[in-house]
Amino acid sequence: MVLITEDMVRRRAEHNNCEILSLEEVSLHQQDIEKIEHIDKWCMDLKILYLQNNLIPRIENVYRLKKLEYLNLALNNVELIENLEGCESLQKLDLTVNFVGRLSSVKSLKNNLHLRELFLYLDGKEIGRSERIRARQGLDEVRRRIWHQEQDYLQKRASEKEEAQREGGEVQRGPKRESRSSVKVKNPGFDGRWYTDINNTIPVHEENKEIQGREEKEKTSCLSSEDQEREFWEKPCAYTPESRLEAHRHLDEKKKAKERKAVKTPKAPRTLITPDGRVMNINEPKLDFNLTEDGDNNTIVLDLEVYRHMDTSLMDVDVQPTYARVTVKGKIFQLVLPAEVRPDSSTAKRSQITGHLVLTMPKAQGEIKMTTPHPPKVSQSSNAPEEKTRKGNNRQRLEVDPSKHSGVDLANIVPRENRAGEQTIFYDNFVDDPDVPPLM
Repeated sequence: MVLITEDMVRRRAEHNNCEILSLEEVSLHQQDIEKIEHIDKWCMDLKILYLQNNLIPRIENVYRLKKLEYLNLALNNVELIENLEGCESLQKLDLTVNFVGRLSSVKSLKNNLHLRELFLYLDGKEIGRSERIRARQGLDEVRRRIWHQEQDYLQKRASEKEEAQREGGEVQRGPKRESRSSVKVKNPGFDGRWYTDINNTIPVHEENKEIQGREEKEKTSCLSSEDQEREFWEKPCAYTPESRLEAHRHLDEKKKAKERKAVKTPKAPRTLITPDGRVMNINEPKLDFNLTEDGDNNTIVLDLEVYRHMDTSLMDVDVQPTYARVTVKGKIFQLVLPAEVRPDSSTAKRSQITGHLVLTMPKAQGEIKMTTPHPPKVSQSSNAPEEKTRKGNNRQRLEVDPSKHSGVDLANIVPRENRAGEQTIFYDNFVDDPDVPPLM
């Protein structure tokens, strides 16, 4: 049974800062409430009360609501109009789709002087002046007819309640099972059947009914859930408060069974590292990634394609010497690295354009290679010693072919000293004439 609680009312009073003492309007519809209570004590200033589509059988505990103007009790199990005399300001009462069989109970509303709208049936039409005149003219006949109808209705309701109690009792008791300790077993009779004491003996016709009922139950249990559901809703029944309660309980049990089925057993923790120390590769978030080695910088780069619009606070990065682990919204991505890295020197960056997570992890062994641009090579020489000298001195000279000279080479006309200290001048293209004696 669902009861009206203070927490329920406060949650429906958000528009009033969750204050219920000064609350003027509250909606408690579709809560499976089966009894009206506490409202008249907690919300005495209430003007509008919505209680439609519940399981309320009686109108009660509202007599203190002196300011109540509108009460909606549509789609409930109300059978009698009562206990509304204290609602002095009541202007509108909605009892559509209920089970009000005693129409004479409408007389209890004669003290509600401000009542202008009363909904009992499905037409929703306003009663005109001519209808009021005709009803007043035949009032005595209408009262007599209503009285006879109410008597028939009360008898019918009594039988419906008795049948509902009987069916409910059979469902609650279930199949009868006799305890072996309470039954005195005798030898079987001439027909092969076992008999008990006379006080515990079951008549033949009752036993046959019990066997037949057991067979029907076994047959029903063999049906699939879909067949049972179809059989329940297709089974003819009278439209009564009891049948409505039965349908509600059936839906409630089905909902709870679905919730129990939806509750999955917690998964066993995934093995990240085996007992022998072997690290496992795991990709629970199913993300694409790219693992490369940068030989120039001696690093390992992991490009993880994280969701572009996901907040960075939902990620956690853990770099170890042999593996990298990234937790994305509680799901683990773990990858074994091809070489040992230095976690303290590793960096993690997030791309603002693609959202990718880039981990740069320097290797633990090896040095970073520094690359410098090579000087341009002007000429090549076949002389290996000279080439080594040039590389060592980092000096380069231009070589000119002497045969390409077009004029006198003034650079070769230089004075030189001989052994005696005399100067000798050498001229290019000089020809010695044998007829000229040498100078002494």
